[in-house]
Amino acid sequence: MKRSLTTTVAVIALASAWVFALPPGTDDEISARLEPFGKVCRTGDDCSVAVADTGSGAMSGQQVYDKFCFICHAAAVGGAPLFGDAASWEPRIAKGMDAMMATTLSGLNAMPPRGTCMACSDEELSAAVTYMIEQAR
Repeated sequence: MKRSLTTTVAVIALASAWVFALPPGTDDEISARLEPFGKVCRTGDDCSVAVADTGSGAMSGQQVYDKFCFICHAAAVGGAPLFGDAASWEPRIAKGMDAMMATTLSGLNAMPPRGTCMACSDEELSAAVTYMIEQAR
């Protein structure tokens, strides 16, 4: 009985020490670790930090293709027409630019809407389609 009481007291003492233990460091060090890592700076806010210029100009058709479209069109992934292959582009070209843009904007089969470029304008996507058509002719 005495041994189990001693064991119980020892277990409670160890558990209490673990539960009530403070993390290492002073209060100031602990507060510093709990500070947010960064802050949100919205357009127009004076955040006193230099912000890199992202270039607000529109991308060319080739730039859009090189950044987004090539992933599927360079290897004809998921039924995408192969870049530069006139035979795979011919039936699409026959439907006209409006039909191709409708497909580009809404997606088709494995192609997601806007071809994964959600930030691209309709004009940039149109330039990319035009670029791919020109390379297939």
